[in-house]
Amino acid sequence: MAKDYYKILGVDKSASNDDIKKAFRKMAHEHHPDKQGGSDAKFKEASEAYSVLSDDAKRRQYDTFGSAGAGSGGSGFNPGQGGGFSGQGGFGGFDFSQFTGANGQAFEFDLGDIFGEFFGGGRRARKGANITVDIQMTFKESVFGVEKDININKEKIAVTIPPGIENGQGLRVQGKGEEGEGGRGDLIIRIWVEKHKIFRKEGYDLIMELPLKLTTALLGGTVDVETLDGKIEVKISQGTTHNEILRVKNKGVMSDRGRRGDLLIVTKVEMPKKLSKEATRLVEDLRKEGI
Repeated sequence: MAKDYYKILGVDKSASNDDIKKAFRKMAHEHHPDKQGGSDAKFKEASEAYSVLSDDAKRRQYDTFGSAGAGSGGSGFNPGQGGGFSGQGGFGGFDFSQFTGANGQAFEFDLGDIFGEFFGGGRRARKGANITVDIQMTFKESVFGVEKDININKEKIAVTIPPGIENGQGLRVQGKGEEGEGGRGDLIIRIWVEKHKIFRKEGYDLIMELPLKLTTALLGGTVDVETLDGKIEVKISQGTTHNEILRVKNKGVMSDRGRRGDLLIVTKVEMPKKLSKEATRLVEDLRKEGI
């Protein structure tokens, strides 16, 4: 009979990762076999449910195929290995250190807080709380990287933000958080990049649009283009079309290996909305030539 992991943890199918984490933590306290009144079977069952529902990929598989399908991914939990605490990283062969959330990010709660009281040494000293700060930076700073000074608890910390960082990304500086019995927590820096009125990033390339007069597109020529490195001259070939891509090498985003992407210029040929009599006559002549 298929197991209902949601029912085991006492959560709805729409429960968030945080709800699932809290439910497992509560059950772990109640049912750990080394605690008076604990239940080896219920603890194993809760651990198995948590190992599936806390992993986005395994959870999707479980929602589709049930508990038989969810187990095929290899969670590391094996209820057949006995009920004690394994000396190699977990209970019954299950390595609690491998719990991760979306995008591989580790859960912030410390499983030592759940299980530490059950084993002779008592509760493990907790690290201090993390400190989270937001940093606003220009588009150009995000392309080339920059060093920022952050004041935390009367301490000035110089933080190097690498080139190519994206809006919404985070950086972690270890040991710069709040003090705690088990040492200092970390400093979490959230990056917010201002939008640029001309450029946007696509990987390590920069993309921009370049308005072109019809005559320049037809006859060719050169135009001045303002880049993040300064003004450059770009050659326009005769007969350049609308939405054509011109590539300027090594004018894109700086990578952490010291290499740069390219600048991709998308041409936007501007059609005149009104023609003078002379311009109309000239265009008529072009039409006669089949142009």
